[in-house]
Amino acid sequence: MNQKKLVGDEAATFVEDNMTVGLGTGSTAEYMVKAVAKRVKEEGLQLTCVSTSTVTEKLAKDLGLNVKNLAEVGTIDLTIDGADEISPDYQGIKGGGGALLFEKIVATNSKKNIWIADATKLVDTLGAFPLPVEVVPFGSEHLFATFSKKGYQPSYRLDAEGNKFKTDAGHFIIDLHLEKIEEPKKLAQALKNEVGVVEHGLFIDIVDQVIVSNEDGEIEIFHAK
Repeated sequence: MNQKKLVGDEAATFVEDNMTVGLGTGSTAEYMVKAVAKRVKEEGLQLTCVSTSTVTEKLAKDLGLNVKNLAEVGTIDLTIDGADEISPDYQGIKGGGGALLFEKIVATNSKKNIWIADATKLVDTLGAFPLPVEVVPFGSEHLFATFSKKGYQPSYRLDAEGNKFKTDAGHFIIDLHLEKIEEPKKLAQALKNEVGVVEHGLFIDIVDQVIVSNEDGEIEIFHAK
C-alpha cells in the first residue's frame, strides 16, 4: 500500500478549475504533482502553478503543467505540500527536502494550505525529526557555534558528494537535533532573532487541512482551522 500516493491522489481532488496552485516539494508531494497533472490532462483543468523548488518545477513542467514564478501571480488559492512532523495542534516541521524557505513563502501567500502525510508523521511532540534552519553561508560557523552552546546539537546538512548542501537560494542548512520541542512558537521566534538565520522549518499556524493515510489504506482528513 503506497500511502504517499494515496494522500497525493486525495489532495489532488481539492484542486479546482482556474485555481492558482502551490506545488510542494518532497517524495509525497511528487505524487500529488503527478495526480494534479493527470487531472489537468483528463479533465482539461485550467491551472496556474507555483513551485516551491527547482526539482518540483522541473517535474511539473515535464508533466505539462503551467508553472509561473511567484512574482507573476497574485494570491495562491491552494498550496499542497508534505510535512515531516505534525503535532496534535497542527504545528509542523518541514524542510526535509531542503526547500523550507520557498515552501514557507508560498504557504504564507496562499489562501489555503493542505499538508499530506502518512500516519507516522503525526507526533505527540515535535522535535524527533531534525529541525532544519536555513542560514546565510557567511558567518555560518559562528551560528553553528551559537547553536552548539545552546544545546541544539547542530549538524550541517550535506549533499550526496559530502559537501555542505545548498538550497535553491544558495544557503546552507543546519539541522538541529532537539529530540523534543516543548515550546515551538518560542523557539521559532528565538531562531528568527539570530542574525544570519534566513528561515527555519517550524511552520506555525499555517496549515488549514491535513490529509493522512495509514498502513491499511484508510484516509483521514483533519481540519486545523
